[in-house]
Amino acid sequence: MVAVNPFRAVRPTKQYVKDVASYPYDVVDSQEARALTRDNERSFLRIVKSEVDFPDDTVSDEEVYETAKKNLYDFLKKGILFQDEKKCLYIYRQKTDDHAQYGIMACVNAADYESGVIKRHELTRNDKEIDRVRHIDRVNAQTGPVLMTYKASKAIDLAVNTIVKGDPEYDFTAEDGIAHTVWIVEDDGLIGQIQAEFGNVDSLYIADGHHRASAAAAVARMRRERNASHVGTEEYNYIMALICPHDQLNVKDYNRVVRDLGGLDEEEFMGKVRELFILSDGFEERSPQCRGEFGMYMNGMWYRFQKKERGYGGDDPVGLLDVSILQDRLLRPVLGIDNPRTDTRIIFVGGSRGMDELERLVDSGEYTVAFSLYPTGLNQLMEIADMGKTMPPKSTWFEPKPRSGIFVHLLD
Repeated sequence: MVAVNPFRAVRPTKQYVKDVASYPYDVVDSQEARALTRDNERSFLRIVKSEVDFPDDTVSDEEVYETAKKNLYDFLKKGILFQDEKKCLYIYRQKTDDHAQYGIMACVNAADYESGVIKRHELTRNDKEIDRVRHIDRVNAQTGPVLMTYKASKAIDLAVNTIVKGDPEYDFTAEDGIAHTVWIVEDDGLIGQIQAEFGNVDSLYIADGHHRASAAAAVARMRRERNASHVGTEEYNYIMALICPHDQLNVKDYNRVVRDLGGLDEEEFMGKVRELFILSDGFEERSPQCRGEFGMYMNGMWYRFQKKERGYGGDDPVGLLDVSILQDRLLRPVLGIDNPRTDTRIIFVGGSRGMDELERLVDSGEYTVAFSLYPTGLNQLMEIADMGKTMPPKSTWFEPKPRSGIFVHLLD
């Protein structure tokens, strides 16, 4: 069973919520963050990417973490942020022109993450996890939620649908056109009903935010070891999460762009692709329309290719993923990209940035070839997580992503 807990969120006052709500720390780089905060003193990027308060990236990590802490508590002192008096759950809806997802913002137990009740499908990078650990511990807060999912429950859907008939606490549309609406659940009876329904859910699955989840669990272990009077109910034992049913999450394509051909000339490269795949040019759709189909952009032209044999990957659900096929059959043996998690020759482009962004990167001359992929399915993700296996890095891109700064979880 899954334990879902209310918490006293730190959140913006109504008049400032649109100014505060920011992209997550790992969606924009430092230069983009500086541009976004130039005319917005209240942006939460000043906490999740506090290097924006310095002119360049020569600032030390320690200064970044200390500035993040200072800015968070300055926001509280100025009344930009405040903390709820009682523990609540929160319903958070994100809406685009053609999609809406309703999630429950709550805290889950770090112990459930450690025991495997909360399942993961991706490995983390040690350097990125250390950065998150240091940020959470220094700021004394989880400043962005982990996106989690579960196999949809009609009973939970019914409870959420009842709550959202009421007036929302926040309702605004961000500059990217995504609408964000929040309802506060402070009634103890409703909270208890939702908790009871999650007691019938076997597992949660991390959809996005493996580094945030792993770091939050690591901080919980650190503080437990430092606290001689630890009892298990301290706030550091919990991880802030946005929990959405699997049939509402929107998984989009996560594409690859490579700097060079690994020492091959173009003719040699194309020859190897033809040996391995069924290749055709004039791929007008640019984006694959089904599993097992790939797009490739090079020298101003789009190509479509498919695997030749049907049985590739056997019965292994990881090997059957399109991201695995591309990596195992082309990126590693032909282009020499052995570890896409660390190889600087490859970058990843997800979601709404789309095919135009792939073309732009290759046409710039900085990159040589781009590959477009069909999105990995939620059912594939859950099957692999249930088996205790991991997917290749950058297998899934979820969109829309929850904004940072609407909810903060203080650790004491």
